[in-house]
Amino acid sequence: MDYSATELTEAKRQIDSILHKLHETVTTLEAKESPERYKSQLSLAKRRIQALTIAVELIEAQLHPDT
Repeated sequence: MDYSATELTEAKRQIDSILHKLHETVTTLEAKESPERYKSQLSLAKRRIQALTIAVELIEAQLHPDT
């Protein structure tokens, strides 16, 4: 599939926003009085952060193939 630079840039912007919110979620859950109660939510958020970070790297590679 071919995406324009504009589409890729917007997708990256949206993913960056989601990543920011997920990082805030992880910080909030880890700061709770009993963070072990939120183990599954923390694991899910961290896996999503990892997957979205990969997506951002792939988008950046597509936008800047020579770097």
